[in-house]
Amino acid sequence: MPNIRIMLWLALAAILYLNYEAWVRDYPDIAAAAGAAATPSTAPALGESVPQAAVPATPAAAGAADLQQSIPVPQAAASAVPSAPATVSAAAMLHVSTDVLELDINLKGGELDRADLRDYPLRKDAPNIPVRLLNQDSPATLYVLQSGLTGEAGEAAPSHLATWSSSGSSFELGAGATELRVPLIWSDGHGLTVTKTFVLTRGRYAIDLIYDVRNDSTAARKLAAYSQFLRHWEHASRSYFDVETYAFKGPAIYDGTKYRKLNVESDEDSKFAETITNGWLASMQHHFVGAIVPAADKPYKYLLQVRGADYLLGATGPITEIAAGGTGQFRERLFIGPKLQAQLEAAGPRLELTADYGKLTVLAKPLFALLNWIHGIIGNWGWSIIIVTALIKLLFYPLSQASGRSMAKMRAVAPRLKQIQETFKDDREKLGRAMMDLYKKERINPLAGCLPMVVQIPFFISFYWVLLESVEMRQAPFLLWINDLSARDPFFVLPLLMGGAMFAQFKLNPAPPDPMQAKIMQFMPLVMTGMMAWFPSGLVLYWLTNTVLSIAQQWRVNQVVEAEVAKKRG
Repeated sequence: MPNIRIMLWLALAAILYLNYEAWVRDYPDIAAAAGAAATPSTAPALGESVPQAAVPATPAAAGAADLQQSIPVPQAAASAVPSAPATVSAAAMLHVSTDVLELDINLKGGELDRADLRDYPLRKDAPNIPVRLLNQDSPATLYVLQSGLTGEAGEAAPSHLATWSSSGSSFELGAGATELRVPLIWSDGHGLTVTKTFVLTRGRYAIDLIYDVRNDSTAARKLAAYSQFLRHWEHASRSYFDVETYAFKGPAIYDGTKYRKLNVESDEDSKFAETITNGWLASMQHHFVGAIVPAADKPYKYLLQVRGADYLLGATGPITEIAAGGTGQFRERLFIGPKLQAQLEAAGPRLELTADYGKLTVLAKPLFALLNWIHGIIGNWGWSIIIVTALIKLLFYPLSQASGRSMAKMRAVAPRLKQIQETFKDDREKLGRAMMDLYKKERINPLAGCLPMVVQIPFFISFYWVLLESVEMRQAPFLLWINDLSARDPFFVLPLLMGGAMFAQFKLNPAPPDPMQAKIMQFMPLVMTGMMAWFPSGLVLYWLTNTVLSIAQQWRVNQVVEAEVAKKRG
């Protein structure tokens, strides 16, 4: 195979690229993180500027307690920080059930304390245990969504530390109903009444949050809406044997134009504060996301605070004055669920970016769209991957055909090439000139064999991220023993088949002129088999399909070229 070094470097480049991305996610700023740990930083409370307090280096539980007390203040005056709320009894929990969600809403604060995703088992072998996205099961799994209205200093407000009331202890989406409303009531006892309503829809993970305010007092009231995630976070090392660890876990924001992941270990990101209009904020993990989409066309102040191993990511809206005897309304949208791209697109502007395909999003998104469209027809993700691979092969058929003809011609002139090498083995200059004369005479392009590899690399990387990030393929079965295309083949059958196909492809192509290169290429199928054994089986299926199609095409081209050469000689 000509210029085999180029092909090896290209393959190595793809591997290094994936490892580089993992390194950047693992160690984005070691020096900055060390500096932040050495010097306590300051973190503002949510809302407008207020007096700052140093961030203590406290254990996780203490850090969560500190953040729990953070209340947005919509003016420049200082406010008293309330004490942390006491543990709430089970009787203060509202149980909410739809066809896709099981929620616990804490009446102490009206916060979402638990969210089970009914259609998503935690493990394939435990179908009755759903993924629990929000929970307070332990300090190590702390992840809650807090929301409320905040007012002026010294005035009572329906914040996430206030106590709400409800007409019932459980709410369930009835058969045939499309919408479920869960209202909570709060009053300051002096004429201000707020109804906080969670609106859930059948089949949807988006939740509308509505505050209806009535001010029957004799004075106007100034209020601002806010929502925030309080979550425990621990640095997780990437593992080559577990592709799930390569997915981003942590806070992210969209500023109306650009999507950005925030690193809680970075001194800069851990002090993130910015006013954003038409954006959103999210707490991300593999396949699932919690997101807050503030009201459209209104400037919200976004803020990230870090205390120990916990972070608070929130957004506070503009101040709205409710006149005496008047009413007002605040609206926000929440999303608690899997990264289903169609639902994400409907829930907020570019919220589908939380299904993070990395730097090749421009290629991965249409690739997923094509896979999803084909899946809608045939109903099997494995066959969808095979069909899309064939379509990609068809798209680049002219390129691979030209490359195949060059490879076939190289195979046909291999005896003459070997004779030239023997003749000029002691003179590399004459050897090179003689080889180039032969290539020119036979119209052979030595670089043509590398072009299909160049084309495959971006598709390979895009397939990798589509399979890793698309929850639609999570636990998706194919055939027989392949019951999860997003996980490795449990019996390593596909990687072995892929290795065998690569070896057959090596035998079909002309041997490299350099004996050392030939030995390296002979071991490449073995190396690739070992590497791909731990990749998602869907990715191995793509590579296997592409290799088999390449073998079929090259075999046919070889037959045609050999016939042409025989006819020319005859």
